[in-house]
Amino acid sequence: MENTDFINKRGADYKHIKGWGIDADPKNDPTYPMKRRTNEEHKGYTWERPTQQAQTVEILHSIERPNLTAVFGTSVPPSGLSGMIRRMAFKKSENEYGHWLPLILADRVNVVEGVIDDFMHGTFPNIFVEKGYVAQWRHDKPGLFAKLAVVAAITAGAVFLMTRKNDDD
Repeated sequence: MENTDFINKRGADYKHIKGWGIDADPKNDPTYPMKRRTNEEHKGYTWERPTQQAQTVEILHSIERPNLTAVFGTSVPPSGLSGMIRRMAFKKSENEYGHWLPLILADRVNVVEGVIDDFMHGTFPNIFVEKGYVAQWRHDKPGLFAKLAVVAAITAGAVFLMTRKNDDD
């Protein structure tokens, strides 16, 4: 049941959109009559913006946002090749693959950068533990063996393809 008496206080007329204003009638609300309407929930719509957090490092934010959010995380600012990929990704809209796929790639590149950084600082990363293989050994040995078999098969296939002699020789 569509409510055609809905008054849009923003001035535009959207009655041509099917379903517009359908939630304006409180009797059409699924929580009616149990919900006691006091309009208290509307007070939260007019809150004062918190004090802007100081920006001490580069913060990437969506092009859909004109400014930074009041509070943001700064634990790992973008750096290196992964940072370059992230900067490129944030030039695209969030509704495009050109935003999300580079961010996934940047995460993978960042892992490699982290391993290289570990080597440069004289530490050898314990990848077996960091990937959770010890826990999987204790709790899911068949799954671990299956995972290792797949990795071994892919590695063997890659080695085979790279070392086979070309028939044209």
